[in-house]
Amino acid sequence: AISMCDLTTLEGKDSHGKVIQMCAKARRPDPTRSDVPSVAAVCVYPDLVEVAKGALAGSTVKVASVATAFPAGRSPLSVKLTDTRRAVAWGADEIDMVIDRGAFLSGKYRMVFDEIVATKEACQRSQGEAAHLKVILETGELETYDNVRRASDLAIAAGADCIKTSTGKVVPAATVPVTLNLGRSVEPVMG
Repeated sequence: AISMCDLTTLEGKDSHGKVIQMCAKARRPDPTRSDVPSVAAVCVYPDLVEVAKGALAGSTVKVASVATAFPAGRSPLSVKLTDTRRAVAWGADEIDMVIDRGAFLSGKYRMVFDEIVATKEACQRSQGEAAHLKVILETGELETYDNVRRASDLAIAAGADCIKTSTGKVVPAATVPVTLNLGRSVEPVMG
């Protein structure tokens, strides 16, 4: 399970030192046990991507970066895409975007879909493999299981490489019923 987790620090007071310390923990989650694997990724704000990349050089730990007006998802699309492109240019292996729940709950599904598609395109590198796009639904704000399922299906159809329940900034965050609901959306894709 540890090897599939992201370790995050997404606070306003994040610093270079805090990110470097987190990266050391990501490489070696339990310094007393060599059999404990490193985590899959660390997740930081775009301006700290280069710090994390440097601290993780030579390891298998990926660098993820939140983008698209995290955690609310409420900025003009041009700002969201610039945020994404910068994080990718600075070396992010993965982009964690959050959908605009206000737009989704207002029935603007096409707008949310188009933003995911555009963000996926912004994950392309001029050379090399694209950054993976993880779409955060913020299920605690989606109000119903039907909305969770609709948002999950929409994100998958728009090209998300992964869907996530929550930013961790809203209560409730991930719950067992919501996680099962997401699983039902992913199951047909997984085969």
